[in-house]
Amino acid sequence: MARAETPVNGTEAQTGTDWNSIDWTQATSNVRRLRQRIFRASQDGDLKRVKSLQKLMLRSYSNRLVSVRRVAQENKGSRTPGVDKVIAKTPKSRGMLVDELATYTPWKALPARRVYIPKANGKQRPLGIPAIRDRALQAMVKNALEPFWEARFEGSSYGFRPGRSCHDAIGRVFTLARGNTRKAWVLDADIKGAFDNISHEHLLKTIGGFPARELIRQWLKAGYVEMGTYHNTEAGTPQGGVVSPLLANIALHGMEEVLGVKYVTYPSKTSRQLASSRALVRYADDFVVLTETKEDAERAKDELSTWLAERGLTFSEEKTRIVNLTEGFDFLSFNVRRYPVGDRKSGAKLLTKPSKAAVQRKRDELRIIWKQLNGLPVKAVCIKLNPILIGWANYHRHVVAKKTFNSFDRWMYLRERFYVKRAHPNKGWAWRKARYWGRNHPRRNDNWVFGDKRLGTYLQKLAWVEIERHIVVKDTASPDNPSLKGYWEKRRADKTKRITSRDRRTLAQRQKGLCPICGESVVDDDTETGVIFETEETHVHHVTPKSRGGSEDLSNKRLVHLFCHQKVHADLRKGLDQLGPDE
Repeated sequence: MARAETPVNGTEAQTGTDWNSIDWTQATSNVRRLRQRIFRASQDGDLKRVKSLQKLMLRSYSNRLVSVRRVAQENKGSRTPGVDKVIAKTPKSRGMLVDELATYTPWKALPARRVYIPKANGKQRPLGIPAIRDRALQAMVKNALEPFWEARFEGSSYGFRPGRSCHDAIGRVFTLARGNTRKAWVLDADIKGAFDNISHEHLLKTIGGFPARELIRQWLKAGYVEMGTYHNTEAGTPQGGVVSPLLANIALHGMEEVLGVKYVTYPSKTSRQLASSRALVRYADDFVVLTETKEDAERAKDELSTWLAERGLTFSEEKTRIVNLTEGFDFLSFNVRRYPVGDRKSGAKLLTKPSKAAVQRKRDELRIIWKQLNGLPVKAVCIKLNPILIGWANYHRHVVAKKTFNSFDRWMYLRERFYVKRAHPNKGWAWRKARYWGRNHPRRNDNWVFGDKRLGTYLQKLAWVEIERHIVVKDTASPDNPSLKGYWEKRRADKTKRITSRDRRTLAQRQKGLCPICGESVVDDDTETGVIFETEETHVHHVTPKSRGGSEDLSNKRLVHLFCHQKVHADLRKGLDQLGPDE
């Protein structure tokens, strides 16, 4: 860091931060420990201590560093400016932002910049992009507020929470709905414009005496600018804000209580067991309630309608329905349905598959991309399509997807033929086949692999992706719980198995999924696509540089974040070597 040692609760206004000299291992460790202390105090019900620790977090220099890194370097929208058109894309500007936050008094938050992104149904989703300073402050506030609520959130909540994913949610649905259970009816619910309609008054009342409550109120009331025109916001949280998903989860907390969902803990069990006729699985504003009868599902809907109204929310009637599991329903791009099986005691078997709508959306997307690739060489086709195909397959590999994958490969084969015929209209089929299909995969005995034999490039087949059951996160487990350190280390290490590059996968596994420079994870789940990706752009670092005779052996390599890589080389120029040889 700018100083040799920086305490976790340092409140002095450090200036002249040198971004390339920051000790990220120390900074992230400081923030992690303070989050854990807030979590423990919340678990113990010591609200006075919680508030004191939250104030420490809000004043922490380490929190400023980590928060600026998150919004200016890690997040996908780091290069997207707010209404002030300011971004922090250089080390110098990031260091200046860190120093500015020490004295910045945001008594008037800037309005968000309204932009639109396409939704899966063809409509547009409005996003509110706050200014970079407000984003950094929101990240700081989130680190103070989130661990308090992580100790209180229901285990049935999976969306936009650390360590939880849509695969955990769909895995929980499978456990609750499988053939030997009595819960055969489902309230498949969707909240109408949840992020846009959450009551500010109810949300602020729920947050209570949080030290940065006034800041949150200003972000909620800041409004947005669209086409040069300012608009007030009387309700909702801006989609695009760093703290918005957390605020939405806080607003929707307590759904299990209103439904009467109860659990019991048995001495012989390691986690709580459901002990009620209803069950809930929620992913942000999309949720399902499982009941034993249709009448109870209807009662659950009525109870939730009243509960949601207090929060300024209503059901989307066109998307909310009550169905029997034999009809099936779609949830998070998967279809969940019970099928009759005569040789089973229960008489039914639950299968979770990729939904037909999800398959069609991906085909529509790829059809457009194939048209854009006409006239480009095969290598460019493979570079463009392989990450998309692998990501989609990784997202759906945890369910009954083999048949879907094979069908998708057949559809891709037809697209390949159209591409080749357009490229070589005067050539015969035998010539095209010999040129573009064959055993192009070096480790597979497959005669129909599309690619370029001369360059050794080939197009990925979904059928090559192995089906692998997802291990659902334990009950209310949170990464902020210090007693579960080993549990979360194992889950993080398991993610490295799905990195597509074999060498990078090996390096990540050796490093237990952590960057050796900053101590942060190099892998994470992209819940939109299912790709296991590097949290920031990563580079392969040679411990002994090739210019000094360093080899290409994996023992001489490390997988590090791009900016950590730059720091290593800056230190090497100063004569400091942080990474020793492989042990």
